[in-house]
Amino acid sequence: MIPLSTKRHSLAHIMAQAVKQNFPDAKIATGPDTEDGFYYDFDFWDTEFSDKDLKIIEKTMKKIISQNQDFKTFEVNFDEARDILAQMDEEFKCELVDKIESGDMKNTLPPTPLLTKEGEMSGANGGGPISFYFNVAKGKSNNEDVQNFLAQKSFETFEELDGDQVKTLKFIDMCTGPHVENTRELDANSFKLARVAGAYWLGDADNKQLTRIYAYAFHNKEELDAHLKMLEEAKKRDHRVLGKKLDLFCFSDYVWPGLPLFTPAGVVIRDELQNHIEGVCRKYGFEKVCTPHLSKIDLFKCSGHAYKFSDELFHVGSGHGHEFVLKPVQCPHHTQIYASNPRSYRDLPFRYMESEKQYRAEQSGEVGGLSRVYAITVEDGHVFCRVDQIKDEIINLIHIIREFYTALGMWDKVWVSLSVRDYSNLDNYIGEESDWNVAENMLAEISDELWLDAKRCEWEAALYGPKLDFMFKDATGREIQIPTVQLDFATPQRFELSYKDSNGEDVTPVMIHRAILGSYERFMMLLIEHFAGTFPLWLAPRQVRVIPVAEKFDDYAKKVEQELKAEGFRVAGDYSNDGLNKKVRNAEKMHVNYILVVGEEEQNTSTVSVRDYKTKEQTSENLQDFKQRILEEYREKRL
Repeated sequence: MIPLSTKRHSLAHIMAQAVKQNFPDAKIATGPDTEDGFYYDFDFWDTEFSDKDLKIIEKTMKKIISQNQDFKTFEVNFDEARDILAQMDEEFKCELVDKIESGDMKNTLPPTPLLTKEGEMSGANGGGPISFYFNVAKGKSNNEDVQNFLAQKSFETFEELDGDQVKTLKFIDMCTGPHVENTRELDANSFKLARVAGAYWLGDADNKQLTRIYAYAFHNKEELDAHLKMLEEAKKRDHRVLGKKLDLFCFSDYVWPGLPLFTPAGVVIRDELQNHIEGVCRKYGFEKVCTPHLSKIDLFKCSGHAYKFSDELFHVGSGHGHEFVLKPVQCPHHTQIYASNPRSYRDLPFRYMESEKQYRAEQSGEVGGLSRVYAITVEDGHVFCRVDQIKDEIINLIHIIREFYTALGMWDKVWVSLSVRDYSNLDNYIGEESDWNVAENMLAEISDELWLDAKRCEWEAALYGPKLDFMFKDATGREIQIPTVQLDFATPQRFELSYKDSNGEDVTPVMIHRAILGSYERFMMLLIEHFAGTFPLWLAPRQVRVIPVAEKFDDYAKKVEQELKAEGFRVAGDYSNDGLNKKVRNAEKMHVNYILVVGEEEQNTSTVSVRDYKTKEQTSENLQDFKQRILEEYREKRL
């Protein structure tokens, strides 16, 4: 089967061809495949391009596919590439050639289909040759000038085109491929153009803003339809919409759009999550610590984070000459707690946990909702241990992850990544190679022992060590990565941490980084969308609403309310002048788990009429029986 990435890359090429047919003056930039399709960036100059034009481009793409066009390729040197692109009047591609030749392309973001992951051109000599792909088909050429130009250059690939009108040049683009051999290998119903957005050339806000066309693409129509259905479901679950509707969080321009404000209902969810994860971790010996939000930058220079997050640090000063940075991570602070006292081999391991703010100066265009914020409340933890304790400590951390995600009904949809170095760029990491080798082998052994079947993923390691990343699927089928266990020999060495071994010699401990739920902001986003705003009872900010059918039953409703509050439930009564149906609708709009309607019969029999929002079932129950039932549901964290 042709790889999906190859099909998506081919469709991006075809989309550029379709755009050039309909907008001949448009200039093409870059267009890689993505997780669910592809995109391409264009400069339409003075021509306005909007979502309404997508149907035109999509129709042209289908026509191109029906023409059974061949994809062909050839390679040239830098000067020849510039000649071809100049003839085509493609200024952005010309600029890319210059950047590739100078080596500047290695630092260019975002990645382009012209480059390997290392930021170099594919090919035997790394910096070249430059490859082009072009389409040929029967009929008159849309690119006669370029075709004649190439024929004059006597490129071997074009000999069949010189004077031959059987197949003519339809489109040409500079890229590394790969592509399908012929458009007949593509399903014309397997893709859909999605939307138009703005994007800066090479991801730099100082550059010209281009028009980006996004598309979804899969092997066939069935897979595309399934994805579109998932997206429609995800739209209903959008945490920004539900967060506002359920009054969980808000934003203020006075504060800053990337700094969410959590309401009482939102804080309930966050507190329940924190209580749960800390309760699980305490069973495995973790203790809470608390560290300041800022420090001298020297702390992060020593750890290496000042370099890694150089563009994302918030610098803080004062009128008294203070110069600090807000912490982008918490691990360096934890090293200083460890370093505050002499340690013995008998004392280890030390297990610290902390849920506190971290700060990253994200680009404003990347901030949105709870998914990307400036102030991140991170559930963080670190273990300082001996080498012979590593295995047991990591196994315990995996047990914690399993217990936490089982309570959310997500553990059965997990796969594990063994994230290791990019072996072709070892200078990107800190620490000794021998330590890295030991750490990677240990994580692989643990994966085998626990039957995790971890998939080895290069380039994904942390700055200081390899890690096990746990990948889940939410209710919409979207894959997410949050829990991580990271093995670090380097950081304790950089901070000169030590303990006395049985011979009284100084030995450097090993540091294990772990995050179970990651950041509370992003995790709440995922939970809101995973449960579609209808949370399990233990997480729900509004567990019970008591509704009297008439004012004369208010006293009994208040008695029910107080009995449930005495058990710790989050309950409120609706004593407004609204009618019964409206009161029930209002409770349902806020996704209240249980709606209790009380009237004369309930008052006389000490019962409640129960409406279960999730199942839509309606029952009549003795108040004490109902209270006991939901107490068990809460304590057992039932879904």
